[in-house]
Amino acid sequence: MKSAVETLNPTRVRLSIEVPFEELKDSLDAAYKKINQQVTVKGFRKGKIPNRVIDQRFGRGAVLEEAVNDALPKFYTEAVNEGELNVLGQPEVDITELKDGELLAFTAEVDVRPEIEIPDYSGIEVTVDALEVTEEDVDKAVEQLRERFASTNPVERAAAEGDVVTIDLEAKVDGEVLEDGVAAGVSYTIGSGELLDGIDEAVTGLEAGGEATFTSELKGGSAEGKEAEVTVKVTAVSARELPELDDDFAQMASEFDTLAEVREDSRKRLENTKQYDQATQAQERVLEELLKLAEVPIPEKLLADEVQTRKHNLEHHQLGQMGLDLEKYLEIQGKTLEEFENETSEQAIKGIKTQFILDELVNKEKLNVNQEELTEHLMRRAASSGMSPDQFAQAVVEGGQVPMLVGEVARGKALAVVVEAAKVTDTNGEIVELEDEEEAADEAAETVEAAEGTEKAEEKDEKNEA
Repeated sequence: MKSAVETLNPTRVRLSIEVPFEELKDSLDAAYKKINQQVTVKGFRKGKIPNRVIDQRFGRGAVLEEAVNDALPKFYTEAVNEGELNVLGQPEVDITELKDGELLAFTAEVDVRPEIEIPDYSGIEVTVDALEVTEEDVDKAVEQLRERFASTNPVERAAAEGDVVTIDLEAKVDGEVLEDGVAAGVSYTIGSGELLDGIDEAVTGLEAGGEATFTSELKGGSAEGKEAEVTVKVTAVSARELPELDDDFAQMASEFDTLAEVREDSRKRLENTKQYDQATQAQERVLEELLKLAEVPIPEKLLADEVQTRKHNLEHHQLGQMGLDLEKYLEIQGKTLEEFENETSEQAIKGIKTQFILDELVNKEKLNVNQEELTEHLMRRAASSGMSPDQFAQAVVEGGQVPMLVGEVARGKALAVVVEAAKVTDTNGEIVELEDEEEAADEAAETVEAAEGTEKAEEKDEKNEA
């Protein structure tokens, strides 16, 4: 076999491949054998039809077509390896010559990873939010804990904001009561915004036994999106009572003995959360600066496929779970279809650039992923997907996505290297010291996933990558 590579542009090549006919022998034998098992010829046992009879009865062309289809992937792969190409996706193959007994010639056009020069990233400087936890932040955290331990007691008075009311609902559209528009004994906290628009105003001021009617757009059910006349009847009013903020509350709501200890624990938790957010912000901003520094040609077909995949996942996974279609989603977002498509294209370009640059950095820095790192990453991905680690691992293996996870971890380590070399200051002008390298790499993997738009294992569409 002979092959030659022609560069069409920085992201696409054309392979020209010539195969002497004797190298097709195995494929021809396989073609005769396959046809033998599929056809019947009177006077011959199944599978024992001579090749010459197959040629006479079904045509040599049918055999050649089967043999060529069998042989093309093998010779294409050999040519790719010979040319040391890093191909993306499936090739567009064109058979240019097929002479029985002499020669098979074909071309294959395919996208390739562009050659990227890693820029000097040592001078990257970014600013992040200062790590500050105020007394107001601690007060809010303690108050949220207090809310969780609130009790409710029936009262004989008009309902007010913050009260818990038990209500019966009936919705009518065009004067007709909806089959799924009746509910009884619904518990609702006034001001929570968890039910229909307008319900807070309707029930506020009503005592048990009181009734009101209001109009509202239905958020679900058979008449979703339609204006309905809703009748609400209050059957009970309960007041929420918050526990006193004292040491008794601390002992009831936590493992601590005093309220002071609860407040100190809340402060530490807030600091840890803000420290994590600060590190994530640093990674995101450093990545943005790195992308600005590097020139990255984008393969057109890869971009088109990536945009299509993102649209498909949005429409069939995310929106489907919310009961929305793309048109309704765009209406809620206040975007036109053109704006949505431009935005999706920009996100896809960023994702491809991120992957190309960080993969190149992985190779340059000779970064490896060990089993422990891969396991930790898998556990975190499983938690975010809502699956058990065993279920997620099975989905990853069955979907052939282990290399994808390895790549995510490796790219996270590459980004951590860039962040470590960058100068990170907070809004107070103080130098920010980020966590140790191992933790930074794991968190950076999350940042990389977000930039690339990585889907969950159970939702990711299959992408053919040679």
